[in-house]
Amino acid sequence: MSFDRVFAKAPVMAILRGMPLARSVELADRAWDLGIECVEVPVQDEEAAAVLAAVVAAGAERGKPVGAGTVTTAERLAWAVSAGAAFTVAPGLDTEVARASLAAGLPHLPGVATATDVQTARAMGLDWLKAFPASVLGPDWFRAMRGPVPEVPFVATGGIDASNAAAYLAAGAKVVAVGSALEDPGQLRALAALLAP
Repeated sequence: MSFDRVFAKAPVMAILRGMPLARSVELADRAWDLGIECVEVPVQDEEAAAVLAAVVAAGAERGKPVGAGTVTTAERLAWAVSAGAAFTVAPGLDTEVARASLAAGLPHLPGVATATDVQTARAMGLDWLKAFPASVLGPDWFRAMRGPVPEVPFVATGGIDASNAAAYLAAGAKVVAVGSALEDPGQLRALAALLAP
């Protein structure tokens, strides 16, 4: 599994953070039905790790990739591996966690916010990077980064919803990741509209 493949069909990722197991599976199914292929479940505690495992199982039935988010420690990486996650995501760039994830066979998507972060991550062989927090960085950050590193695909994460996602994609983000906005039941459908040709 590579991020090129994970994000090949749609420029939107749904982040199911802090939701009960049944609700998480329900939202994942709805996202997949709407053409949003990629789902992330943050694993900030053991309960969330169980939710991840359930969503991974649901995704496996449909051939959909599910990643583990907020993987910032060896313990959380172990939960991700145990649950069968397809990839890991982190809010920042921790080289030890990134290397351990790659060693476990899981592509890692680290958070970056500076050119130094980008260069460090790329030097480690990390191809896709998560720009976080995107709402603080703003669309101009993506335009600026296209100058020195046009080859780097960024996932805009943090403060993204259906009202501003298109602006980030237009500015150069390859994918937008939407989390807390999914509490609004209309968000998934509105985000799916971005997939229309």
